[in-house]
Amino acid sequence: MPKTKTLLLLATILLGMAGARAADEGNPLAKDPKAAKAGEYEFRINCALCHGLGAHGGGRGPDLTRAQKKHAHSDAELFQVISNGIPGTVMPANGTNGQGVGMTDEEIWQIITYIRSVEVKAPARPIGNAAKGKELFFGDANCSLCHMVEGKGGRVGPELTGVGGSRTREAIIDSVRNPSRRLAWGLTEATKEFPQEYETITVVTADGKEIKGVALNEDNFSVQMMDTNEQIHLLEKDKLRSFKKSRESMMPKYDAEVLSDKDLEDVVAFLIRGGAK
Repeated sequence: MPKTKTLLLLATILLGMAGARAADEGNPLAKDPKAAKAGEYEFRINCALCHGLGAHGGGRGPDLTRAQKKHAHSDAELFQVISNGIPGTVMPANGTNGQGVGMTDEEIWQIITYIRSVEVKAPARPIGNAAKGKELFFGDANCSLCHMVEGKGGRVGPELTGVGGSRTREAIIDSVRNPSRRLAWGLTEATKEFPQEYETITVVTADGKEIKGVALNEDNFSVQMMDTNEQIHLLEKDKLRSFKKSRESMMPKYDAEVLSDKDLEDVVAFLIRGGAK
C-alpha cells in the first residue's frame, strides 16, 4: 500500500478511536445551560433540515424531543449515531450530508446536551388502550389493508412498525386526520440522499389501461409504482399516454365520523407501544 494511503488510513482509524473513547467517557457537558445553548445553534445548522426546528421532527427525520428513541438511548449511543450515521437510513455520518460542516467532538456533545434539554418526559400513564388499538388496526379501522406492523398487513402505505419511536403522538394523529398535509417518505436507497415520497401516481398505458398507485422510485425516463393491489410496475414515461402526479394522499381522510377520537387514541397507543420495543 502506498505510504500516503497508509497514513490516511491510520489517521482515519485514530480519529475513530478518539471519537469512541470520547463517547465511552460520557457527556462532559451534561446539563450545562451554556452548552445546550451552543448546541441549539449547532443543531440549527447541521440537524434542523431533517429533524425540524426545536428538534420536533420533520419529513425526513424523527422527533428528538421524545424520551424514547429508536436508535439510541444513552448519550454515548447518541454520540455514535451523530458521528457515524445509521446505515440503511437517511441519517448521514457527521459532515457528509452537505448541510453545515463536520463537527468537532465538543460540538456533538453540545448538540446532545441541547437534545436532552428539550426532551419531554413520557406521561406516567399511557393515553389510549393499546390492545384495543391493535384490534382496530387489524380490524374495523382497516389500517392493515395498506400498512404493515411487525410483518403483518399491506404494503401500499408506509410500514409502521417503528413509527412510535420516530413520530410524536400528535404527528401520528395529524397524519390520520390530514394524510395529505405531509406525505411520508418511502423506500430508502443507497444511491439517494433522501427516499421518494409517497406521491400518488395516475398513468394511462399505451393500450389505454389506467393504473393508480404510489410512487416508489422515479427518474426522468421511468417510474416505479405500486398499485392498490400491491402490484409493482416499472414504466417508461415516453411510452405512456398520460402521466399525472398528485400530492393528494392515497390514504382516505379519517375524520371523527369514520374513526372516533377515542378509537384513534387507542390505535396511536398501539403504534407507540410497538415503536418503543
